[in-house]
Amino acid sequence: MARLSSKIFKTEKFGNQMRSIFISALLLLILGGNTVAQSKTAVSQADQLAILKAEDELRYDKMLADFLESRIPELRKRAALAAGRIGDEDAIPALTKLLSENDPDVQQMATFAIGEIESLDGALAVLLSISKRNFSAKAKAVEALGKIAAANPNDEFSKRLGAAILDVLALEAVKRSRPDTDVILLGLTAALRAKPEGAAEVIIKFLNDSDWRVRADALNSLSRLGAKNAFEEAKDLLERDENPIVRANAARILGTEENSQVWELILNKALNDQDLRVRINSIRALGSLKKVETADKLLGRSEILLAEYKKSKYKKPIVQNELLDIANVLGNILKGSANERAIKFLQEFRKLDGIKSREIEIALLRISPANYLKTSEAIAFTKTIRFKIGKNKTNFVGWQNLSNIAQGLGELADSEEHKSEAQERIEFLVKQKDKLPPISIPEIIIAFAKFKAVELEEVLSEFLNHEDLFIRSTAANLLGDIKPETPEKAAEIYKRLSDALWAARTDKLNDASLSILDALKKQYENRLPQTIKIAYMTPFLSAIGSPDYLIRRKAAEIYRGFNIPKPDPMTVGDPAFKAYEIPKDLGVVKFNKPEISLGNSRIVRADYKSAISRENGSARAILTTDKGEFTIQFFPEEAPLTVENYIKLAKSGYFNGLEIHRVVPNFVMQDGDPRGDGNGGPGWQIRCEINQIPYERGTVGMALSGKDTGGSQWFVAHSRQPHLDGGYTVFGKVNEEGMKIVDNLVRGDKILSVMIVEDQRYKK
Repeated sequence: MARLSSKIFKTEKFGNQMRSIFISALLLLILGGNTVAQSKTAVSQADQLAILKAEDELRYDKMLADFLESRIPELRKRAALAAGRIGDEDAIPALTKLLSENDPDVQQMATFAIGEIESLDGALAVLLSISKRNFSAKAKAVEALGKIAAANPNDEFSKRLGAAILDVLALEAVKRSRPDTDVILLGLTAALRAKPEGAAEVIIKFLNDSDWRVRADALNSLSRLGAKNAFEEAKDLLERDENPIVRANAARILGTEENSQVWELILNKALNDQDLRVRINSIRALGSLKKVETADKLLGRSEILLAEYKKSKYKKPIVQNELLDIANVLGNILKGSANERAIKFLQEFRKLDGIKSREIEIALLRISPANYLKTSEAIAFTKTIRFKIGKNKTNFVGWQNLSNIAQGLGELADSEEHKSEAQERIEFLVKQKDKLPPISIPEIIIAFAKFKAVELEEVLSEFLNHEDLFIRSTAANLLGDIKPETPEKAAEIYKRLSDALWAARTDKLNDASLSILDALKKQYENRLPQTIKIAYMTPFLSAIGSPDYLIRRKAAEIYRGFNIPKPDPMTVGDPAFKAYEIPKDLGVVKFNKPEISLGNSRIVRADYKSAISRENGSARAILTTDKGEFTIQFFPEEAPLTVENYIKLAKSGYFNGLEIHRVVPNFVMQDGDPRGDGNGGPGWQIRCEINQIPYERGTVGMALSGKDTGGSQWFVAHSRQPHLDGGYTVFGKVNEEGMKIVDNLVRGDKILSVMIVEDQRYKK
């Protein structure tokens, strides 16, 4: 370890703060642990409130720094979690001291917090601590190194962190005594995040572990790393392992192997395994292998399932999930074949489904583009828009039909034979923009952009001014991808985006502004004239002053990434000059008035007391669906504001009647979107409250489009998902009895009602 430390100390990136942490860490190693007198007193309500407010305001200050040195272990532990959630690098020295704690809970939380901050400045102290005998947080240390390495992938020091992760795993693999399962599980995910060279060779050693979780996680990491050297082991596990998650994860790996023996095994599991999760992953693996002989076998299975679909008492039976995956695979295997049997199955399935599934549209189109364009549905579709939607917008087949058919037509953008006709239909839809349901427009303009029409820039610029912010967000993303032929044209696009950013300042949500900033960055970096780039700083400097902290943070990150030379003092009026006064933590501006609601719609001070008044087990939600009831048991001690937000929405009736808009078998079921397209929310965003609860089967988490963007969308994990740990707020759990209902839910089912039940002792 001393030799490794010496090399690290000489690393070019090793700054003054890191050297200071290095010296502190070495002293702590030599002198031993924290000698502060220990008191097990619980954290007072006043301190809980103060910490919760600091988290919600992303404010690391003297108060939290003092709490980190408190005589009360529980207070130090809670303050450490807050420091990690806030993400301020100023907390790293104080957290480093806690790595030599006598209290193992505090030590582990401090290590977890350093990982959440994701700064290389904290990595060395964690790395040095791993070798200490009295260090109880080894598993959390490995996890932290993986997060830090993943957040800094281009830094040379991250390679050293990846190597350290593999060293820890390799040591566990050869232990004669019982290995540390927590270290192995978190180490496997850390290796997945860090992606160090030689990771697969080390991870393979755990495929024979006696713990099914270790085998499953090792397979998960290998498949996500794209490993090619676990063929024999994965084959044996798919064939013989008793655990369905292990078999399902093994199928994912074998989908990359072109081998007849493997094909027969995977096909057998796709058709006959008793567990849906194994069948689904095996079906997807067959799609990767693209063996034509698969089609007839899958069609036989699909016809059996379709008969079950028709007989089911449910409008959306569970077999829909399996049928959609089969449809997707058939589209890949039978591309351009015009297979009549497949077309017949897909058209029948399409009719039952009501043209609501993009998988069916794309499969039909891939198998026979000519037939797709000639179908009665496609012809009626244009007439319906022309003659019905103008009179009565509700008298229409539905926005999902439009979106799905548009996605299908977009697939023909590269077809020499059918491009012209498909483009004509998409252009027709674009011209009907004032008559279309706004929710269908994003997919339509995405499809339109694929044809690279001459008028693309003009059309996207029009949509950049649309009243719907998600349409503007989509248009901005597409404009950012345009590569203008001249600097003048680039400047023109840049101005349109800049104007749109200014107009978006009154939006209730930040989606459009964030997309526009990304688009401006793309145009700025590659296409604007070099000699005038400095004059194009205004949009970023303006966004840096936004009241929404996510916009501030993104604008500041983008600006700093440009590395613009400091202007000559003689040009002090240059807009870039004042940017050099931007503080490092501008993305998390510290407010002087904590009672002010942050962003456009933060949870405000009045809710804090209610949020901390609950204990784990004191509140639950009973959800009634088309297929029965299940209960979410909340974890308010782990995620108080997230639970408060969910309860507030549920009591208002927000979730009642919402369609489940996303189901990925063996992954998640997701709900909470009033729009139904994955973009909807309540009109506000809440902070992430990342905690140490892992994503096991039944875990309930908040869906995000980026850090601190949660609102109302939530999901339930169908099975263990270790790569989600520490990235999405866990705020509840569905028990195994309830998961029997969740397993039966499909896209299009409804959450009919949500009833909140609270223990009166905790209800305020």
